Formats: sequence, C-alpha cells, structure tokens
Amino acid sequence: MEFSSLSKPIVESNISTEALQKYKEEISTLPKEDGWSPLIHLCLYKGFWFYPYFLEGAMYAQDHFQPQPSDIFLCSAMKTGCTWLKSLSFAIATRGQYDDSTSPLRTTVPHDCIPFLEYGEYSTAEGPRIPLVASHLPYTFLPKSIIDSGCKIVYLCRDPKDTFVSMWHFFRKLENNRPGEGDLVSIEEAFELFCKGLSSHGPYWEHVLGYWKASLERPDKILFLKYEDMTKDTEACVKKLAEFFDCPFSLEEERKGIVQAIIKFCSFENLSNLDVNKTGKQVKKDAFVENSAYFRKGKIGDWRNHLTAEMGARLDNIMKEKLSGSGLTF
Repeated sequence: MEFSSLSKPIVESNISTEALQKYKEEISTLPKEDGWSPLIHLCLYKGFWFYPYFLEGAMYAQDHFQPQPSDIFLCSAMKTGCTWLKSLSFAIATRGQYDDSTSPLRTTVPHDCIPFLEYGEYSTAEGPRIPLVASHLPYTFLPKSIIDSGCKIVYLCRDPKDTFVSMWHFFRKLENNRPGEGDLVSIEEAFELFCKGLSSHGPYWEHVLGYWKASLERPDKILFLKYEDMTKDTEACVKKLAEFFDCPFSLEEERKGIVQAIIKFCSFENLSNLDVNKTGKQVKKDAFVENSAYFRKGKIGDWRNHLTAEMGARLDNIMKEKLSGSGLTF
C-alpha cells in the first residue's frame, strides 16, 4: 500500500458553536460522579465515564465522522503506550518518504503527526497525508461509519497497574497547568476510584474487553496488541504492524536494517531526548500539556514504586474477575 497516494480522512477541523452547545446541554443531563480532579466531574455515558471536554468531541465524531475505507485507527485506553504506537506506526507508514534525519517526528510531537479522532484535532494540512487516526474511545463508542467502512483497527492495552500509575501522573501534570484552585486527588484516592471503574474512558476492563471481543470476531480487521509484548519483542510487533498496514518490509529493507532503524529512532530514549519532546507543549482547551508529559518512564512494573503489593494484588484480582471467560489475561 502506498500511503502517500491515499486521501486524508474526511473530517471537519472545527466543531461549530451550535453543535458544541447541543452536546454541552446533553452532557449536563448525564449522571455525574466526583472524578480525580476537584474541579471537574466524570460523566456516565453509555456505560463509560468521561470528562466533559473529551466527550464533546466524541459525540461530534459519532454524528459526523466519515472515514475512508483505507483509514487505519490506532486505538487504546489512556496511558497504555499510545505515544509509542503512534511513533512506530508513523515511521512504518512513511518510511518511503522520510528517513531518521528528515522524519517529522524530529520536530513534531507524535500526537500532532497522528491526530485524535475525538479531540477535534483533525488535520487541515495541505496535500496528502497518511490515513492514520488515533482514538481513546471504547470500541462501542467508535462512530458506526468506521465499522461499516471496514476500516482496520490496532488496539494497544497494558497492565492495568502501570496504566493507572501513568494516568495519575499525567493528569497531575495536566491539573498543575490548568487555571483555578484545586489539586488532583491523592494516588490512593485515585486508585479507589479506578478500582470502581471511575477513570477517564473507564472502566478500564470494559475498554479492553470491548476491543478484545471484537478482535476475536474480526481478526482480519482488528489487531490486538499488549504493551508488554511490544517491549519484549519490538521487532516482531513492528513487522506485524507493517503487515497489518499492507506495507510489509521487503527482504531488502530488512537486509538494510530498516526495521531496527525504526525501532531505535522510535525508542523512548531517543524520542524523549528530542528538543520538541523536552520543551514543546500542546494547548488543550483551557490548559496546556507539556510534550515531556508524554514521556515519563515507559517501564514495565514501575507501579511497584507507587502502589503497595496489596494494592497491586487487589487490582489483579479485579481484572481476573472482570476478564473471566474471555480468554484474555494480564
């Protein structure tokens, strides 16, 4: 597949004021619970909890997004390795256009190279672009047009303990950059909420289960990956992604070390040390996110530095119960 020759997704760059007001009014009627921030409630919509500023764009996408059949969606719950998946996918898909020295990843945060479906970050750049779009939405929340068009989906999940810790650190940074009074709840309080399913785009287990079951039903269209497997055998996962994208590596590319070059360039160590990811920032609603917030550690098992063994065992037991009978384990 020649990505550069494909049309970009048909999306709008801005949500109209009228549409936004309609969604705000609908969201105001939803059940609410205290979230991780004392300033913003979580809203329950169709079985999942959302912060309002994530939900507005999601509802708009459900109503208006029209994909091309060639679009590929990189889906994940928050803080499960999405930044790494975006980087690898972008490098794989554009390897015929860029090399390490010319890649846009050198000067642009991965989240600007591949936009989020639900954040209203649709690209308005001139010329063709790769048909890759990201989303944190649950499977049942994806616009029906994506499923009906037969688009391919890559889903990445991660050990829930590391996911939780990474999410807490990320929201703490986001909260520190948001005007107004109040701090993020303690990690112990956030953990209690997470175990009850109260987290952004949660319950986490339902998010994972939705894509897992869909991948069993449509294995040709949905590639289900685990962050831990990507870490342990990155080369195999990179080759699997290229094949799934219909642009497998040729024997000549493998001989030239292209696979290893992509892995090295997209490594945590390399990307986190690029100037754009050390000093840049993204404006999000009424706050901003420092690009460095997307590159905290990326280590498997870091949860042990923040949670007790008892807390880890409790979350493991919850996941075991919730995933029982599905065939999926962590």
